[in-house]
Amino acid sequence: MPRSPNPTPAGVLAGLLLALSTLTAVAQPTGRPAPEALRLRALAATCAHCHGTDGRAVEGEATIRLAGLPADYLLTQLMAFRSGQRPATIMHQITKGYSQEQLESLATYFGGLK
Repeated sequence: MPRSPNPTPAGVLAGLLLALSTLTAVAQPTGRPAPEALRLRALAATCAHCHGTDGRAVEGEATIRLAGLPADYLLTQLMAFRSGQRPATIMHQITKGYSQEQLESLATYFGGLK
């Protein structure tokens, strides 16, 4: 069947979408991180505003570096903030917004960084 010299807008859109999907498939590495790893990094990124990217706080700032601290210590502190045992200006409110599993995951994540 011969091609029409003036494709329809729907035909142009379909062609663009096909080209974009092909480029996207080629551009993505085959060894990309698992969805769970991406979710964990996104969760950990919520701490970056105060504790620095990947928990690497700027030296001399009031907040502590989380990266490399033992996971069990981090979890103990997070739970102490959550319960009110450890006084805080904001962490007691922040930790209440996370599930137990999320806090455990964050402690493990930051504990595994150097």
